[in-house]
Amino acid sequence: MGVYVVTGAASGMGRAVADKLREAGHTVVGVDLRDVEIVADLSTPQGRRAAIDGVLAAVDGRLDGAVLAAGVGPAPGAERPRMIYEVNYRGAVELLEGWRAALAETTDAKVVVFGSNATTTTPAVPGRAIRALLAGDVDKALRAVRIFGRNAPAMAYGASKIAVTRWARRHAVTDAWAGAGIRLNVLAPGAVLTPLLEKQLETPAEAATIRRFPVPIGGFGDPGDLADWAVFMLSDSARFLCGSVIFVDGGSDAHFRADDWPRAVPLRKLPGYLRRFRATGNR
Repeated sequence: MGVYVVTGAASGMGRAVADKLREAGHTVVGVDLRDVEIVADLSTPQGRRAAIDGVLAAVDGRLDGAVLAAGVGPAPGAERPRMIYEVNYRGAVELLEGWRAALAETTDAKVVVFGSNATTTTPAVPGRAIRALLAGDVDKALRAVRIFGRNAPAMAYGASKIAVTRWARRHAVTDAWAGAGIRLNVLAPGAVLTPLLEKQLETPAEAATIRRFPVPIGGFGDPGDLADWAVFMLSDSARFLCGSVIFVDGGSDAHFRADDWPRAVPLRKLPGYLRRFRATGNR
C-alpha cells in the first residue's frame, strides 16, 4: 500500500480520488481549506509553504504519489484572476517542486496534475499570460487578461490550465523527474458535476453558457469517473505513461479540435527536433 497526497481533497474530484485511494487501502494526506489532514490556503505563499512542510512531516519525507486537484474556477470578480493564478498554477507547481525529493525517494512515484479541457476549448487565451506564468510573473499575467473585462476570469482560468499543463510536460521528461523515477502526467476533465460547477449552474448567465457547451455524449461527468482515471494513473499499470495529457471530457476537445492533434513535426522545427533527438535518446 502506498502513501499519497491529494490537494483539493475536501470536495469534488479531489475528494473522490482520496476516497477511492483510501478504499483501496492506501494512506492519503489531504490538503484543503477544511476537513482534511493539512489545512492550508494555496492562494497565498504562506499557505503553500505550510502545505509543503505539513505533508513532508506527515509522510516522513517519502511519497508514492501526488494528485494536484485543488483549483478555483472562473467566477466573476475583479480579484478572481489573481486567485486563479495563485491556486491553479502556483498551487500545483510550487507544491510539486517542494515534494519532488520525497517523490524521488520511492524511485517509482506517480503524479497526476488536474488540468482542464479549457486548454483547448477556450478561444483567444493570451499567450503572453501563459508565458508570464511559466516565467513566474503573476502580475504580468494579470495585465495580459485585464483587457478582457468581465471575461478576464475565463481567460485567466484558461491561461492557468495551459501553463500548468505545459509546466508538467516540460518537466516530466527531465532527469529531475523521469530520471528520478517520477511519472508526471496531466488529467484534463471537461464539465464534471462538482460543487464548483453546481455553483456556476446557480447563476443564470453562467448556466446558460454551460448548458449550451457541446458535449457529444451529453450531460456532465461524475467526479467518481475522473477519480477512477486518476487512480489508474497512479497505479503500476501507468509505468510507461509520462508527460501525457488525458482528456476525459465527453468528447468536447475532439468536437472542437479533432484535426489539431496529432500533427506532424513541421519542417521549420526540424533543427530543434534533431537537437533534442541527439541530446537524449533511449535511457
